This record gives sequence, structure tokens and C-alpha cells, in this order.
Amino acid sequence: MKLGMVIRTMGPQSTRDTILRCAAAAESAGIDEVWVPDHIAIAPDNSEGSGGRYLDPLAVLAFLAGTTQRIGLATGVLVLPYRPPLPTAKWVATIQELCSGRLSLGVGVGWLASEFAALGIDRTLRGRSTDETLDLLLRCFATDEVEAHGQKFLFRPRPARPPIFIGGTAPHALERAVRYGDGWIPMGGDPARLAAPILELRELADRADKPSPEVVLMTGFDLSEPSRAADQAHALASVGVTHFVHGSRYSDADAFRADADALAEHLLPALAEL
Repeated sequence: MKLGMVIRTMGPQSTRDTILRCAAAAESAGIDEVWVPDHIAIAPDNSEGSGGRYLDPLAVLAFLAGTTQRIGLATGVLVLPYRPPLPTAKWVATIQELCSGRLSLGVGVGWLASEFAALGIDRTLRGRSTDETLDLLLRCFATDEVEAHGQKFLFRPRPARPPIFIGGTAPHALERAVRYGDGWIPMGGDPARLAAPILELRELADRADKPSPEVVLMTGFDLSEPSRAADQAHALASVGVTHFVHGSRYSDADAFRADADALAEHLLPALAEL
């Protein structure tokens, strides 16, 4: 059972100093992972809360690889159709090498039509593109010599493959998680709505003769009522959630630190009992 926190890499919170202080606060509090989101091109009418300012998630994690020592680093989620497969695999391998194996790769197909338009990418092909990138990622981390487009090449460095978690909704995300990944990333906080897709995910994995996948829930706990947050975590774990990732619209690094300390004091002990 793991507990992560989302670091805002958008808007006024996405300064170098704030990101560094947030990562340090999470690490010192004993949080397991920090997660960063992904956007490349935000249209003006979608910019509320960020002002259109977003840092590249892979660049941020490469930066944090050199400024942290223990805490896991994760994308939540990296939109694979936005990026060419082989350079993406190289980014992932480089970060994994530089952080000594602390990377987790949350990925998704994307949804924002205006962002696909700005990139000049056909949104209707996003599922196929995602599968192609995942296929290449698995092949790159499986062997030093890989072939793409009829050309053999050496994929080095080749550290241990990071766990891959697939974001999205049933049924496609569940099928993709079993085929290519190690788990599923849903969003929300209602155990009743998560129970059925988690059961479906496990059944798909069982039929494919694969281990039971992880379930990494993107959610937000009400830290003003610690006992309620602990009860919510217990209820979600009872339907199969294995990781929790807390996200909030904190105002600055001090507010983030307060959240990290509250999670460490009230929720980490509750999760340790599960």
C-alpha cells in the first residue's frame, strides 16, 4: 500500500523553488511518491487555474532525480500520443537511470481536442498510437538490441523497466493495463463506483494468466477530518485500491508541506494497517 502526492507543475505553483520545496517536503514526511501531470498546449478557454503555464513532466522528473534521494517519481499521466515513441523511451530510460530506479510511468491516451489540434495529431488515432508506444517501450526495456521501422539499434542505458500504470476508463484502459502494464489509474473517491471495474480488471488479468494488477487511485482526501480520510482509505482498499495519490490545489510550498505532514501523521499509519 503506497501513498503519493501530486506536485503542481502548472500555474503559479510551478516555479523552481516551489517544486523543489514540495518534493523535499514530501520526501522528509515519508510520502512514497510524487506525481506530475502532463499538458503541452492549453487553449485560452481551458487555462483556468494554470494560465496556460505547464512544465514538461519528463523534464521535471529528470530535474527531481538529481535533487531527491529516496522518494518515487511518477507521471500521472504522460499522454503518449503527444510524443514520438523512441524519444519517449529514451527519456524514460534516462530518468530511470539517473534516479536509480525510482520512476513509475503513468500513461494515458489523452482527451483534450484542442491540444491534439495544436499538435497536429489526429485525435481518433490516439488509442493506436498509445499501443504502439507501449509496445516499443516494452521491447526497449527487454533487450539491448531493438528493431523499429526495419532498423536495428542498441537501446542503452537499459535500466530496470519502470512499472507502467494505464490511466483511463473501462473497458479500453483495463484491457490496455492487462496487455501492457502493471496496473490501472482511475480517478475519484467512491468505492461503489470503483468496485465493478476493479473486479473486471482482476478477471481480465486472471484470464491472461497475469498477476493481479495494481490500482493507483488519483483522489483528494479531506485532511481537515483525519478520521474520515482514514475511513475513506480503508473503504477504497477494501474494493482493491493498492496505491493512493493525493492531489490538491495548494497555494504554495508551505500549504503543500502542511498536507504532507497531515498525510504522514494520519493516513500513513492507517495504510500501514491494511
